[in-house]
Amino acid sequence: MKIVIVGAGGVGGYFGGRLLEAGEDVHFIARGDHLRAMKTSGLKILSPLGDMHLRDLNCSQNPEDIGPSDIVLICVKLWATDDAISLLPPLLKSSTAVISLQNGVVAVETLLNNLDASHVVGGVSRIAALIEESGVIRHNGKMASLTFGELDGKKSQRTSDFLAACHNAKVNANISDDINTSIWEKFVQLVTMSSITALTRLPIGPNREDPDTKAVMTEIMEEVIKVGLQKGAKLPNNMLEQQLENIDKLPATMVASMCGDLRRHSKLELPWFAGKVVELGKQLGVSTPANQFIYAALKHHKDGRHPMLQT
Repeated sequence: MKIVIVGAGGVGGYFGGRLLEAGEDVHFIARGDHLRAMKTSGLKILSPLGDMHLRDLNCSQNPEDIGPSDIVLICVKLWATDDAISLLPPLLKSSTAVISLQNGVVAVETLLNNLDASHVVGGVSRIAALIEESGVIRHNGKMASLTFGELDGKKSQRTSDFLAACHNAKVNANISDDINTSIWEKFVQLVTMSSITALTRLPIGPNREDPDTKAVMTEIMEEVIKVGLQKGAKLPNNMLEQQLENIDKLPATMVASMCGDLRRHSKLELPWFAGKVVELGKQLGVSTPANQFIYAALKHHKDGRHPMLQT
């Protein structure tokens, strides 16, 4: 398959690298120092599941250099979605599947507003990975999986072919017959993890062990579940207990990517996380005070380093 990765950061770099190593025809769209490093030195992936150093990459910032493709994976941060969509036309043919592996619950809707619906496939990635330095991806922990599916829940040749490519690359992947619910299931944990670790600037271990921060975590999660149910996600009745148990199994040192972005004074995906929960809650008549607090507490940092902070 011809697979294009739009955004070669932690998610795109890792999964694209695994697929490339397995022999798939993978092309990366990147920019800046990361692209220059990939062109000159290749892409290094440092992972508990096996390190890689991939050389002679097909990488560019110009989609016209790549042309029509079978699968396009959108792996950029949410604030860069419009830029990513602007790159898509040269990559599309009638059967191309565009799969967003972005965080949050608005990616599919954004793609549908900008593309013919026949191209749009829902997706979920679960991985803790980031650009450690230009040309180097650091994968933390052993969690690395993909879930994807057609929006109507039906099997298709293109999703079956992509699943086979993932399995050939030893990537844990599956096809969902209800990708909207799959996206919301991730969102419940994502908002909770990102909110509490960014708020306290601490990994999940101390937060889940302390009764006060555990209570805040639980309130955040309860609100996201209520909003998701109102939006039509078929979340199980024991979703709260299930997700809290999942968080208890995570390494104590794990932080959400938003906490890392906050520490680096980078832009935050806050408006699409707690901010989106608050927004949807107002639309649906669901009270979301815990998420409102998180948004208010962190909003001054959402665009990166605040001007009043000394460098």
